[in-house]
Amino acid sequence: MSGINNLDHRDVENQTLDRWYLTYTKPRQEAVAHANLEQQGFEVYLPLFKKFKKTEQGPVALFEPMFPRYLFFRPGRLGQSISAVRSTKGVTTIVRFGFEPALLQGDVVQRIRQMEQVREQATIEELNHLKVGQKVRLKHTALGAIEGLVHNVSSKRVAVLLEILGRPTVVQVDHHQVETSV
Repeated sequence: MSGINNLDHRDVENQTLDRWYLTYTKPRQEAVAHANLEQQGFEVYLPLFKKFKKTEQGPVALFEPMFPRYLFFRPGRLGQSISAVRSTKGVTTIVRFGFEPALLQGDVVQRIRQMEQVREQATIEELNHLKVGQKVRLKHTALGAIEGLVHNVSSKRVAVLLEILGRPTVVQVDHHQVETSV
């Protein structure tokens, strides 16, 4: 009978080790919080997002936090308390829903890691789904889903050529404000 209890105990241990907590950091302090949490023996994960910045020498790859001000962490050993995280340098708080800490299953974190790895290996052409001359639709409801052509694409904005009141007009919008049109 004790073997069953040990098995159940191990299952609980594995479930606990396969869950990740979420911490909210101070502005631009993700790296500081990451280093300090690791020094305390926590396993820490900061997903990074690859993007390109235009420079005089050409595009340069930059890596920024995928979720600014958030870190995933879990105890590095069984029984390690997470209470010390709140007072860790760089950390503002542990993310909670009511009184319970927010928990992510390990498979969710694994999918984020896979997405990060795919993006890390991508070229600038592969990352930019919008191409000059491509037909797009503006998502903004005030513009009534108006369609136009991509005029120019930068790392932050998209210039869309629209026909407004019978005249061609170039409008600058964020990438997320356009969708491809057929």
